[in-house]
Amino acid sequence: MIKKEVLKDRIAFILLLLAAMVTLFPLFWMLSTALKPSEDLFAKVPILFPSNPQWSNFAEIFSMAPFARYFLNSGIVATVSVLLTVFINLLAGYTFAKYRFRGRKVLFLIVLSTLMIPMQIIMVPNFIILSKLGWLNSYAGLIIPRAAEAFGLFLSKQFMDEIPYELIEAARIDGESEFKIFVKIILPNCKPLIAILSIFTFMWRWNDFLWPLITTSDKDMYTVQLGLASFVGQFYVEWNSLMAISLLAIIPVLIVFLMFQKLIVQGIVTTGIKG
Repeated sequence: MIKKEVLKDRIAFILLLLAAMVTLFPLFWMLSTALKPSEDLFAKVPILFPSNPQWSNFAEIFSMAPFARYFLNSGIVATVSVLLTVFINLLAGYTFAKYRFRGRKVLFLIVLSTLMIPMQIIMVPNFIILSKLGWLNSYAGLIIPRAAEAFGLFLSKQFMDEIPYELIEAARIDGESEFKIFVKIILPNCKPLIAILSIFTFMWRWNDFLWPLITTSDKDMYTVQLGLASFVGQFYVEWNSLMAISLLAIIPVLIVFLMFQKLIVQGIVTTGIKG
């Protein structure tokens, strides 16, 4: 007879396999649709596998619209946003975690309270400010207004609370400046935090649709998400081309996640050891 432990492992494996299949099926359907010729799209019965895979669909979409430019815009916005947002959140989190000053707790609560304010409420004031600054249809208008966020600050502060204060005191005794302490002591101990902030920030900026829609009217400044929206016709949608470009739009986010995956796992393991 099969031992209970072996049976449990097999059942768990089967359940995880089924969950993985359910999770990956939308991606498979996107790839299948992207490779289908036009006649497969109008079949009465949905076709799971394309009858004649059309890999040329991935190349043709770049001739239908300037998606190369859209990818460049999204890449610039997402990359600069990661660098700027992560740096600001780490500095602010370090300040709230390791410095003691009057009104620190009240100011921190005020910052956290902004998480409850929907973006739709501040869109109009932000748009007016950008208009007066002349930042509409520019990278600055897409990046600066959301360069610092309360979520990242909160995450940074909570993570840095666990860093021993004695390390900072020892560095001060050695004559290190405050900024060097931040760079040499704090940042090396925050690699898992940096990985998490980088993934979330990149994902949010890359997939952002509403803010670029408001601040950009020049097609040369369109991001990938605006390009996808403009690709959908009023009366007809070329689903194979739309799925092809949607698949390509997912790849950068997957690359960023794979780049920081080990650091996230390291952070989870470290947290478990501390607990």
